[in-house]
Amino acid sequence: MGEIQRPGALYQQVAAAIRDAITTGEFPPGAPLPSETQLIARYGVSRPTVRNAIAALRTEGLIEVIHGKGSFVRSTANPVLTLERTVTRDQAGNFTTGHEAWKPAEEPTVHRTTTTATTGPLLGLDEGEALFGVDRLLTDPTTGTRALHRTLIPFTTAEGTDLAENPDAAPERIYALLTEAGHHLSWTETTRARMPLPDERTTLQLADAVPVIHATRTTHGTDDRPLILEELTTSGDHAQLTYRITATSSEQAQATA
Repeated sequence: MGEIQRPGALYQQVAAAIRDAITTGEFPPGAPLPSETQLIARYGVSRPTVRNAIAALRTEGLIEVIHGKGSFVRSTANPVLTLERTVTRDQAGNFTTGHEAWKPAEEPTVHRTTTTATTGPLLGLDEGEALFGVDRLLTDPTTGTRALHRTLIPFTTAEGTDLAENPDAAPERIYALLTEAGHHLSWTETTRARMPLPDERTTLQLADAVPVIHATRTTHGTDDRPLILEELTTSGDHAQLTYRITATSSEQAQATA
């Protein structure tokens, strides 16, 4: 290949040329890129220019750098883990969520916090209302994929239940306690992809430019009152979420509207 044509930001031109080589299959997923010396010779540019181009492609998520080995085209393999986002209840009244196989990587952390401009509306509360926060770090034993799980419990929900003394109960146990308190439960959930915060990237052990999947589940009680909020954050590279959808009659839709 001929030298890069000037003018323009030279590193961007080199990045574009490497990007083209990736998209056309010259450098397939999982393959190593040529060494810095080879790229310098290939494009007729300086070492700093090549390094800036690699940094740009790394930021885009097209390549990953493995220390001691070099730069590699990021694999486009399918996610290795599928998370079933379900809630079921057996005849004995026991709830399951489909995540029972996940193992805690450490003990849950309980803290007191307040609603924010984001969490307040989801819980039907004003900003600044008192909450219990419970943070868990989970690991899938088969794939090693990590997930952050947070439960937010308003003091008004916990009052008069065992949650006031044991807010770190597992979600399945919380559902059972709320049912025992007389609530008929339902759930709503939203899911989005976003870039991780620095501490999330470190804790989840994510490579550069890997987004996270962020699922927010609200548990509703009697009269559709929001009772608790759960947040699940995990790797968008290694995991995908699956949902079971069933038809709802017009009468049911009107009853929940």
